[in-house]
Amino acid sequence: MRIPLLTTYTFLAYAFSIVSATALTYKLAPNEKACFFTFVDQRNAKVAFYFAVQSGGSFDIDYEVVGPNDKAIMANQKERQGDFVFTAQDSGEYRVCFNNEMSTFADKMVDFEIAVENEQRTSLPQKQGTTPEQTSALEESIFKLSGQLSTINRNQKYFRTRENRNFSTVRSTEKRIFNFSIIESGMMVAMAGLQVFIVRFFFQGARKGYV
Repeated sequence: MRIPLLTTYTFLAYAFSIVSATALTYKLAPNEKACFFTFVDQRNAKVAFYFAVQSGGSFDIDYEVVGPNDKAIMANQKERQGDFVFTAQDSGEYRVCFNNEMSTFADKMVDFEIAVENEQRTSLPQKQGTTPEQTSALEESIFKLSGQLSTINRNQKYFRTRENRNFSTVRSTEKRIFNFSIIESGMMVAMAGLQVFIVRFFFQGARKGYV
């Protein structure tokens, strides 16, 4: 009894949605603008766009999403992360651009994902002895499970971003503490040398007075 049930769930996972996704991590150099493209072959398809700056500078980046015929869909500046879903009104090539021209020396590591989803609801094949109400309840369970998995996926991305940013902050703090320690040690050596020089100057001046 378990094998047919597993087969039914697998069938539903492929029947309810057809998803084409691309997940990448890209390092933007200072004053660099990088664009990534995805093709939507069907109108009114859902396009999901997620990004997060993992390291570099103030963890912010400029971005824009442009549709066919250079139609601007969304754009913003100095954003750390974003998670958007929009409906593609036209079929064609869509591009997502990240702009790091505001930075003069800091590299930015950007983790992003572009997914094109064409939802195709199909009727679940009914078995003998099952009612439409039972089939509908199974469909609702599948959609609820899909929503929970999406929530878990978003939470994992969020915690991964927080972990990377916290690690970057710790590493930056460690570097600053090391630099301040070197400066403090240098200042102590300089002060010690200055004190020796002043003491010797006083003693040399006293000896000249006695002579």
